[in-house]
Amino acid sequence: MSMVKFAICNEVFEGWNLKQVFKYISELGYEGVEIAPYTIAEKVTDIDERVRKSIKEYAEKFGLDIVGIHWVLRGVSGVHLTSPDRSVRDRTESYLKALVDFCSDIGGRIIVFGSPIQRSIPEGVNSIDAWKWAVDIFRNCSQYAEQRGVYICIEPLRRDMTNFINTVDEAIKLIEDVGCRSFKLALDVYAMTGVREPIDRQIEKGGKHLMHLHANDDNMGGPGFGSADYRAVVRGLRKIEFKGYVSVEILRKEENPDETVRISLKNLKKFFREY
Repeated sequence: MSMVKFAICNEVFEGWNLKQVFKYISELGYEGVEIAPYTIAEKVTDIDERVRKSIKEYAEKFGLDIVGIHWVLRGVSGVHLTSPDRSVRDRTESYLKALVDFCSDIGGRIIVFGSPIQRSIPEGVNSIDAWKWAVDIFRNCSQYAEQRGVYICIEPLRRDMTNFINTVDEAIKLIEDVGCRSFKLALDVYAMTGVREPIDRQIEKGGKHLMHLHANDDNMGGPGFGSADYRAVVRGLRKIEFKGYVSVEILRKEENPDETVRISLKNLKKFFREY
């Protein structure tokens, strides 16, 4: 299944600068990189044009695709997707548009919207209202993203992380309600292992909506470091003829990120070769 390409999320390399990360991962054989903006600045709006340009240039120098960005609201105060406060929602919308600009400026195509805390429905808020607010924000931002060649992808997450969008079914309903070509789906192996449904079935349901996959494991480590059913992952992706990026996203702190990242790629190549 050679259509799949492999990328890595940069935040596992704590204390490394982007140039070091890009050089190392390109030598290992990764084809792409996914950026967590908080590793560069607290707010994406603080990342100036010079830095954006240099990210694009480093990627070109080392022959890497900038796949896109994730962990987009981490550490950002005053933003919340489902807040009952109109001014907070407006701020969230304009911040998401600023993320679209950043993603496009550095040559990325995909924004993975995980951000569990800032999407959770606050206590006392009606879930029907929350749904409508989320749809409005995602629709406005996706229309904006379309003009910049960027896709916003909703990522279902475990119930212990968020109370908003936990399953593929819920994500697809959201995608259908938003109804915008540039609003798509990202799936995460760790999140999928927290749902009863077999992983390949979840991926098949994602089908045409699925644009991106985060590869990790049921213990938050790299792919193959736990007991997630990677046979089912590969089977599902083959069935829908997935042609996007499989991006390693390690969710726990690693003492030796360089080694973990090397083994993660080795494991993925083995899974896709053998299964």
